[in-house]
Amino acid sequence: MVVESDHAMHFGAGKIQRGGDLCDGIGGDVPKRILDVMQYRQQRTGAALLCRDDYSDLLMVVGRPHAALAPAPDQLTKYAILNINVLYNCNCHSFGGNLSQPRHALNRLLIAYMSFEIHPEWSLKKRKGSSVSLPLLLQLLTAIRDQGSISSAASQAQLSYRHAWGMLREFELEFSAPLLQKSRGKGTSLTPLAEKLIWADKRINARLTPILDSFASELEAILTSVSSALRITASHGFAVDALIKRLNSDNVPVEINYRSSLEAVAALSHNECDLAGFHVPVGEFKHAAKPYLKWLDPQQHALIHLAYRNQGLFIAKGNPKNIQGLADLQRKDVRFVNRQTGSGTKILLELLLAKENIKAKNIADYDSAEYTHSAVAAYVASNMADVGFGVETAARRFDLDFIPVARENYFFACKAGALNQSLLKSTRDIMQSAAFRNAVNALAGYDGTQSGSVVAFEETFS
Repeated sequence: MVVESDHAMHFGAGKIQRGGDLCDGIGGDVPKRILDVMQYRQQRTGAALLCRDDYSDLLMVVGRPHAALAPAPDQLTKYAILNINVLYNCNCHSFGGNLSQPRHALNRLLIAYMSFEIHPEWSLKKRKGSSVSLPLLLQLLTAIRDQGSISSAASQAQLSYRHAWGMLREFELEFSAPLLQKSRGKGTSLTPLAEKLIWADKRINARLTPILDSFASELEAILTSVSSALRITASHGFAVDALIKRLNSDNVPVEINYRSSLEAVAALSHNECDLAGFHVPVGEFKHAAKPYLKWLDPQQHALIHLAYRNQGLFIAKGNPKNIQGLADLQRKDVRFVNRQTGSGTKILLELLLAKENIKAKNIADYDSAEYTHSAVAAYVASNMADVGFGVETAARRFDLDFIPVARENYFFACKAGALNQSLLKSTRDIMQSAAFRNAVNALAGYDGTQSGSVVAFEETFS
């Protein structure tokens, strides 16, 4: 008998939520075709945990579960197996007896596959000293903006109309300003204050998400002690994010650490990661890749292509400032938002400006610094700047117009001797799959036709 449980752990906003408890009286009849069950389950999970039925000799196995079991069916009675699928549910299979041990034993097994998610959550500190969380208000305001109706928005947020209206009134009193305005024929719309709250939340998420993803990955590594995880240090990008999601869905353990391109290749040189993600311009600015050779050795390292991508200018929808190219960054009426010093995107921008003989001192707010493409796009979309520079996907996701300026390669560097090791081989198989390449191609401005291909150093650095 297969007993399924919705036992799940979700970490977020500093608290633990249990998605259910383990079923009482786990156990039952032994299925005659347990190997068939296991072969079916392997399509939903890439890992298994084995221990003896007294919960001793805990063993974690990464790979196909049925391949980890003893080949002789009569030997299966020695083990209990716990499979964990991508939804963090567990399936307990009993071989030759009931699993009647205390629940903490199964909890101990589950910790090896804890998954952490850390999300920013901001709150309003009231005048009397108490604090109230804002996410529900922001969800309601976003729904009102989209629906044009408090009633429809409340329904979408799964709130009663009375609750939603009371919440809005409470926050209007705290802010001493209205959040909504009504007009004939147009329904309910947001005031400038409410719009600023929504955009502030988008900017917070865009700026902090890569940092929090890295921190969550570090926590998983510390608490689960998974020694076989694929360690990735990379410049943040949308194709990298797509790969991480695909690896997670296939239950390939991953540690992700987002850093600048130079920091990533330095980490590989110091054996701090297995894959180092960095980007290099195509064409006349290929020489911008030369600094990476301080850390990369053609005799010791290999390059794996992830994607091509477009870099360019982010501008407001409809181009109200009539921005045509980089020369317009010098205009006194144009506000610019930049990336941080050391980022590959800022290095590329400086090369482009030098080519057109544009001085950084002539660009307003050139010393500003955002740490992700999405953060730059959110800054422009919230009307805090008129133009930014980054990858096209970010512009499209924030409903901005985009002026293409340059094309790049995004690579992963790795140790050449590791290419045929199982973890990297599985990763390359995923990258070369039609499903993953199509997912990359679906990202605006990305081209994944060469994903997973090994590229010669001469093509990149010559």
